[in-house]
Order: sequence, then structure tokens, then C-alpha cells
Amino acid sequence: MTYYLYHIPGKKIGVTCNLTKRVTLTQGYTADEYEVLDQSDDIDYISEKEIELQKSYGYKVDRKKYNELFKSNKMKINVTEQTTTFPCPVNKLKGQLLDNIGMEWKTEHGTLEITSQTIKWIMDNVKTSMYNNNRCYVYNKAFARAYDNRDMFTEPVMVQCEDDAMFSRIREWAQDRGLYDEGNAHTQYVKLQEEAGELAKALLKNDKPEIIDAIGDMVVVLTNLSHMQGVTIEECIESAYRVISKRTGKMINGTFVKDAD
Repeated sequence: MTYYLYHIPGKKIGVTCNLTKRVTLTQGYTADEYEVLDQSDDIDYISEKEIELQKSYGYKVDRKKYNELFKSNKMKINVTEQTTTFPCPVNKLKGQLLDNIGMEWKTEHGTLEITSQTIKWIMDNVKTSMYNNNRCYVYNKAFARAYDNRDMFTEPVMVQCEDDAMFSRIREWAQDRGLYDEGNAHTQYVKLQEEAGELAKALLKNDKPEIIDAIGDMVVVLTNLSHMQGVTIEECIESAYRVISKRTGKMINGTFVKDAD
């Protein structure tokens, strides 16, 4: 992991392993408003350098070194031969993972890391502990195998949806898992709102993998929701297109405003 020693002129000197999240998203500074003074994979070196430069520049000196603060803020996971257990329920895990991007831990199957890409795999494969509903876990061997296949954590695989075959596969997937027999449209609508919230967060962060993930999840939910209402997603799209294809209007402040009927 690389640690960056950054300087916001006239304000502060700090350390982070994620400049975009820490300096831009959290503190609101663009790339031209700060500078990177140093960087290193050695957390102890960069922590000492931070204190040294804070003193030399005349800024407030942190009461705790970065390496001490970093260690105290790390999520306290439990690693066994087979599993990694997280100290929270599944519905709160994603937030914990996002707060701990860059965290690494060793397993018998290799070193694993939390990144914006591996978070998706964790969320897709996490299970609630049978002993404590407030804890959840993943299997280390499966995570390591996925992690070794780095292609799955880079650019998404483009799937050609010829003849709307993808929608059929989504329906088959949902049918096999009993979603249509045991689920209902109301819960799917709630799920759609949750995914819309995830999309909003991803857009604010300009996180392309998360944007793709959220949009894809919304399409899946809409496919299932329409099926539960006795129509297909293809029919809904075709109906909408018939309307918009004849619509005229103009762009105003970044929004297409249709002409009055």
C-alpha cells in the first residue's frame, strides 16, 4: 500500500492512502489545490515525515502519529484458517469496507486487500454468522482465488445482449432462486430505491466500477419487478421508446425539456 504525504498550502500537512477520498471528497480540495510532498510504502517512515514537516512548516502537529491512528481506526476482523469475519451485520458491511479501503490481511491462501473493486466480490459472497447476526464472513480460499484472477477486479466484462437474451437470463436466475415464487413487487421496489441510493453515492464519488454496478443492479431489479407485474422489461422499454422517439424539445441547463403537447 502507498501512503501519500500531502500539503494544502496555508492549511495543513497530512497523510492518506487515498488522495481522492481523503482530500477531494472529504475535504473538498481539487487536485490543483494541494501537492504531494512525499510518498512511501513504509507507514512508519511517512508518519515520522509528517510530524517533521508539520513542525517545519509551522502547522498544528498531530497528537498521534499516522501509523498509530491508522492502526486504531482499522476494522477489527477475525481471520481463521477458513474465514475472515467482519465485526458488523451484512447491511452495514459495505460502509465499513469503504472506510477501510487499502486494508490488508494475511491468510493461509495469501494476502487479501479491501479495494473499491474487491468490495463488490465481498458483498456478493458474504454470509451472516450462524452464531451472531451482528457478524458476517467470507471464505478466504474463495476470496484468494478471485483475488488472484485480477481481471475480474479491473474493467467489467462486456456482455453482448443479442436479442435481449440477457433479460431472459436474469429471469431464469431469479426463477431458479425462488424470487418470483416467494418475493413480491413491493420488496423489489424497496430494493430499487436502495440501488438508486448506491448510484447517487457512486456518481458523487465518480466511481466508475460502482456506477456500473449500481446501474446493472437497477436493471436487474426492474427486470424482476416488471415480470412480477405480468409484463416483460422488453415491453416496458419498447413502450417507452415509442413515446420518446417522437418527442421533441431542447436542452435547458443540462436537462432535456420536451415541447408542450
